[in-house]
Amino acid sequence: MSQATSVSTTALKTFPLFTGLTDDVLASVARIAMMRRFPRGQSVVRAGDRSDYVYFVLTGSLKVVVSDEDGREVILSILGQGEIFGEMSMFGEQPRSASVVAVVAADLVMIAKQDFRQLMQENFDVAWRIMCNLAERLRNADRKIESLALMDVYGRVAGLLIEMAEDVDGASVVVRKISKQDIAKMIGASREMVSRVMKDLGQQGLIKETAKGIILQERLSDL
Repeated sequence: MSQATSVSTTALKTFPLFTGLTDDVLASVARIAMMRRFPRGQSVVRAGDRSDYVYFVLTGSLKVVVSDEDGREVILSILGQGEIFGEMSMFGEQPRSASVVAVVAADLVMIAKQDFRQLMQENFDVAWRIMCNLAERLRNADRKIESLALMDVYGRVAGLLIEMAEDVDGASVVVRKISKQDIAKMIGASREMVSRVMKDLGQQGLIKETAKGIILQERLSDL
């Protein structure tokens, strides 16, 4: 982990949470924010830690994980540019419920919990967007529970790929790097099963793995 550096208002404007805020508000945010770089494999927070900061992903990719006493790991989500984590600490004093680890080197903007609470009290737009973000996270959790309960592995793989896909020149593409092992940990299946499913989906022409990402066909949503 590098030393903390200051954060510009230009960097803050890249986050959806701060889009449209006035320059004065952004300047006040910049004064309480700092930025640190976390190398690949570095834990940003660990389950059970105190909740001291809210984090914003400026660059890089991170995974949110929980593990049992035997070290078996489940990936709850993959975070990329523009996303936020640690915001649940605004609403209680509970320790971190999961660990967050850098998948690739990541630059994170950090704001102390108390400072962020003050920011929310002074700016309704920020508070409202935080609540909307938490509501969307709850909806995603509901969808994941539903898929685990009702879908087979093909459906879970397809659902995860569709959820992660972005629009790239009119095509649906999973741009973020994600291994088959990580997919397995996210959907509750073995890596071997995920490998077989991905191979089968490729043979059916439903996905195409390329250097730029995984290209999805519309028919994938029918699984």
